[in-house]
Amino acid sequence: MQTKTFGLFDFSQKVNYKNEILAGLTVAMTMIPESLSFAILAGFPPLVGLYAAFIMGLVTAIFGGRPGLVSGGAGATVITLIALMQAQGIEYVFAAVALGGVMQILVGLFKLGKFIRLVPQPVMYGFVNGLAVVIFMSQLGQFKTMINGEEAWLTGPTLYTMAGLVALTIAIVIGFPKITKALPASLVAIIVVFAIVLGFGIETKTVQDIASVQGGFPPFHIPNIPINFETLQIILPYSLIMAAVGLTEGLLTLNLVDEITGTKGNSNRECIAQGSANIANGFFFGMGGCPMIAQTLVNLSAGSRARLSGIIAAITILIIILFGASVIGKLPMAALVGVMMMVAIGTFEWASFRIINKMPKQDIFTGIVVAIITIVLHNLALAVLIGVIISALVFAWESAKHIRAKMYVDADGVKHYNILGPLFFGSTTTFLETFDVANDPEQIVIDFTESRITDMSAIEALNNITRKYSAVGKTVTLTHLSADSRQLLKNAEGVIVVNIAEDPTYKVATDRA
Repeated sequence: MQTKTFGLFDFSQKVNYKNEILAGLTVAMTMIPESLSFAILAGFPPLVGLYAAFIMGLVTAIFGGRPGLVSGGAGATVITLIALMQAQGIEYVFAAVALGGVMQILVGLFKLGKFIRLVPQPVMYGFVNGLAVVIFMSQLGQFKTMINGEEAWLTGPTLYTMAGLVALTIAIVIGFPKITKALPASLVAIIVVFAIVLGFGIETKTVQDIASVQGGFPPFHIPNIPINFETLQIILPYSLIMAAVGLTEGLLTLNLVDEITGTKGNSNRECIAQGSANIANGFFFGMGGCPMIAQTLVNLSAGSRARLSGIIAAITILIIILFGASVIGKLPMAALVGVMMMVAIGTFEWASFRIINKMPKQDIFTGIVVAIITIVLHNLALAVLIGVIISALVFAWESAKHIRAKMYVDADGVKHYNILGPLFFGSTTTFLETFDVANDPEQIVIDFTESRITDMSAIEALNNITRKYSAVGKTVTLTHLSADSRQLLKNAEGVIVVNIAEDPTYKVATDRA
């Protein structure tokens, strides 16, 4: 039986239903406390976080850009809405989330999601390693408690109990696969630690210590805000930032899953699915979100490779909200902390240490900068953006250094400059310094067989050199221009006047006096 695609749904004989169901249950267990924490951090009602986890998880699992990707009420997007919540209230947040979803759909429809493929490998190394540290360090917060309104580290028996249960969870996650891989080690660890805590009546931090998860089905609700231009001015900046951060984190997660699974997702489809889920959040009491890297890695490590696990996770969260709050509220946080710590360890690209002495220095620098920004600011989108900018500038600098020219004078007394390397903003200075205007003969040929004109700076450089030769009564002719270079010069007519030779190779003749 072959893989078939019907509309947005993929059906394949390779789906391992046992792995998918168990992976989905594991993801749900780890997502609930995280979604609650993010909601409380932003000042939202706790259920708003769980509704986001259910809606984001279900919509993107069914319609998203790739199997295995898990979405929920992520901290990256929630953080962008805190200021709006404090200034205007939750109704404006719902409207901003819905508007952000519209923007994300437009990105997908205009097929702009593909640009995430431009993220260089050193940036991905820095991003993944920084993310692993962030995931690990965030778990340490569970070793704190509130005393007189202030956070303080656990001490004495409470600390030892928490640490012991975390250690037990980690030991099960590491050791259980050596016995059998029939069940996800993470889920087994959660169940075993849960049973021990309940069976022996051990007092330790549980999910219900964060917030109650009891509630009903997400109700339909139109945001209660004035529909006018002033409202748009208020929510638009937040919607833009949320949409950008969500897409950046989501598409980076998609890229990471592609590398782990050796398959390729559809980035534009993911943008549309994420946008649709956020619109639904805005009208069903959800705080919005995006793909969650930690939960995605939990999902993959549990053996999921299809969409079913994400659907199971979302439905499990809804069932817990409706019927299972009393049980899941007793789930020990230590078990979840241990699982997430192992996810962080597994996420870290340890191979980057083995190849670091073989990487170019600029790539090492870029990776370290991205990792530091990710760890210090917890802003994955900003870290990646800065990494891409650094990589682009380094590439431009290296390319600029390699432009050069081979020069000779032919039998007719015409001097030829054969340009090697691309002519662009970074290489124009070296290009202009190549020519000897005062001592060159009356006829000059600039040969672009091994070069290309790539931007307006290059066109202006050609304009400058042409004017300099023209001022002393000498003529410049350009030869062997590529089709795109010719088009750029044609578009710049009126700005630059150059002689372009007829080149049989390109079968284009554009002669100007």
